[in-house]
Amino acid sequence: MSADNGEALNLEDWQFGSFSIDDLQLLDKDIMDRITITTPDDWHLHLRDGEALRTVVAHSAAQFARAIVMPNLTPPVITTALAQAYRKRILSAVPSQSLFDPLMTLYLTDNTDPDEIRRAKNSNIVLAAKYYPAGATTNSDSGVTDIGRCHAVLQAMADEGLPLLIHGEVTDPAIDVFDREKVFIERELIGIVERYPTLSIVLEHITTSHAAQFVASARPNVGATITAHHLLLNRNAIFQGGVRPHHYCLPVLKREEHRQALLKAAISGDPKFFLGTDSAPHERGTKECDGGCAGVYTAHAALEFYAEVFDAAGALDRLEGFASHHGADFYGVPRNTTRIALERSEWRVPGSFPYGEGQLVPLRAGATAAWKVVAS
Repeated sequence: MSADNGEALNLEDWQFGSFSIDDLQLLDKDIMDRITITTPDDWHLHLRDGEALRTVVAHSAAQFARAIVMPNLTPPVITTALAQAYRKRILSAVPSQSLFDPLMTLYLTDNTDPDEIRRAKNSNIVLAAKYYPAGATTNSDSGVTDIGRCHAVLQAMADEGLPLLIHGEVTDPAIDVFDREKVFIERELIGIVERYPTLSIVLEHITTSHAAQFVASARPNVGATITAHHLLLNRNAIFQGGVRPHHYCLPVLKREEHRQALLKAAISGDPKFFLGTDSAPHERGTKECDGGCAGVYTAHAALEFYAEVFDAAGALDRLEGFASHHGADFYGVPRNTTRIALERSEWRVPGSFPYGEGQLVPLRAGATAAWKVVAS
């Protein structure tokens, strides 16, 4: 199967190695009411800054050992020095009993200097650089306007072994919002992959069968993160009972067929796919308004949501690989040595959390979750 040979890929025939979704055997739920896995990592996380940071970092630190922290602050984290300063602020907000380790990223712009890439690599705290097409999502106005301006930087990243993280959507207003990921792959990603064969690339928060198929068929140093909300919800969720602003994210939720394709990738055991929540906090008023912000907040129950998804698919035995092993292996960092336990235990999600001077509404606010982290 090739990403660029022009052949149509039949989702019904799509397999990862020798594993097919049709081969899944349902697990005996009587003996799977409690699972213990290697403590997972979140390979795509938004923590914001200031007082808001103090609320959200505690949620992530309770479930994850490490997290790749996105650099789209205001102003963005465009230098290694800014990344180091931001990391100190994060660590000062981490609960005292936690060993949570924030892994930093740089925000690429049209003017990023290749020397900054070398400084980032030598810092030992910057793990990757993020490509936001300008205007694609929250705080992306300073992003890249033309990938052609970044060739020297991308070559420096390939030479230094610094991975490229991609928000994979075009911003052309003529392209339907539901097609922007697919068109980005066709117009830009295939060219990037071909031009820089040694560059490690992560296509972030994939949302379509096209993205899952592309990553599965690409070379080993091309991977993808998958969010809990894109595994749980399809685009109907945005309109159930009226417009649901807290389900609005970018890339936007897609059709059920695409959710099924993401599920297939996540539970496949293919090491190219790993956990990245893209948990994105926004104050309630900035979501419930004209021009509401894009982002779904899941850090409060992220691992529980993933467990729910894998459980429903009869694939709890593959959760550890997806959540705890694949990302660490892709980035070439040691797997965690600690463990975390979850139980099948229904609990009610709070309706909101304090967020600076306002409120943060989480995914499934006021409703129930089926799994609960009980020990680490």
